[in-house]
Amino acid sequence: MKLPGIGVFGTDPVVKILVPYLQAKGFRVEALWGLTLQDAHITAKELGIPFWTNKVDDVLLRKDVELVLVLCPPNLHSQIAVKALGIGKHVLCDRPAGLSQCEALKMVLAAQYYPSLIGILNHSLRFHPAFIHMKKNMEKFVGQPKLCQCRIEMGSMLQTSFNWLCDDIMGGGNVTLFGSHLIDLITYLTGQRAVRVHGITRALTQTTLSIKGTRRITSPDFSVIQMEMDSGLLVSMTLTNHMQKGHFLQEMLLSGSRGYIRATDASIYGLTYSNNPNNKDGTSENETLIYEDSQDVDLLLVDRNARANGANNSSPLLPPIYMTGLLKLLGSLRETFNIPNGKEWKKESMVGLLGSSFEDGLYIQAVIEAIRKSSKENRWMKVNIITEEPDPNPVLTAAVRTSAISM
Repeated sequence: MKLPGIGVFGTDPVVKILVPYLQAKGFRVEALWGLTLQDAHITAKELGIPFWTNKVDDVLLRKDVELVLVLCPPNLHSQIAVKALGIGKHVLCDRPAGLSQCEALKMVLAAQYYPSLIGILNHSLRFHPAFIHMKKNMEKFVGQPKLCQCRIEMGSMLQTSFNWLCDDIMGGGNVTLFGSHLIDLITYLTGQRAVRVHGITRALTQTTLSIKGTRRITSPDFSVIQMEMDSGLLVSMTLTNHMQKGHFLQEMLLSGSRGYIRATDASIYGLTYSNNPNNKDGTSENETLIYEDSQDVDLLLVDRNARANGANNSSPLLPPIYMTGLLKLLGSLRETFNIPNGKEWKKESMVGLLGSSFEDGLYIQAVIEAIRKSSKENRWMKVNIITEEPDPNPVLTAAVRTSAISM
């Protein structure tokens, strides 16, 4: 079995964890791109990657690169993904799908134009065994879902210097980085999409000891989001970044006509309502443990490699539950290319069946934009997904139409 050569865009700590994992799985990491040539050089030498550059085309035009991992700042996601698909490369892109619906739409159109290529987003919770079990047990424990409550509490995501993580418009903040995962997960579990949203997003921390001066932090560290889904499900979501560094807790509760199913990090529990007349509260006495959170073998390997390389943790932006999902996603790529030439892929594989498509990314971006607008205007907003790029100059276009009619 021949696996495709990989080109990686990004030099963040997560890259230094994922590249050795991919190499251990038998993938050839052929090229690395960094924002600066020095960053690319240092990271490539550390990871044993033969080619490094700070020019996007130098990676994309290499014949030995057939799969591209886009793990760089979000302002480059759409540009790199669209260009890679146009050249004939498979793409696995980190969230979000660009900085706006316009950028996400370009990715969607490129993926539709080249349907034989992989084009998926890193919404990795879909691949976590816990949430696969949760989805399988939805009908048994929930029935018709009526209410979903989600909560994430964690430490600050800010680093020691001002970068894109500090800027809401550039893709920073808990709504884009973690709320997007929950929005995707709810749709994956229930099959429903948001039609209206109400959000309050605030950057309560605008300066730190090391980030101060003229530029203020605008990325939200506290968010309360409500969503009304297309089949009646109501969603409440709370995201906060005011715990100590390293702390992370994610909880989700889905209740419906038959009972409820809940997740605390990666432990899944379910309960069905009882029809026993002696049970006045209408519930059974005990929850059922559906899936127990345990240390994943791949995650243990990654953490051991990280400690061997002197890293304090696997990634400041990826808690264990998300890292496990991402490792499962990357591991499933082996099955996807399990054919002789290694260039084509099996659409019935886990990646094809579970992967979050660029169309899903466009929907998530539409929800995020509606949440931002709702927070500014303090009212419920409809989720409008664009199907074509808006006119950049409507006044000029109207004038041209008028002159054409008069002629």
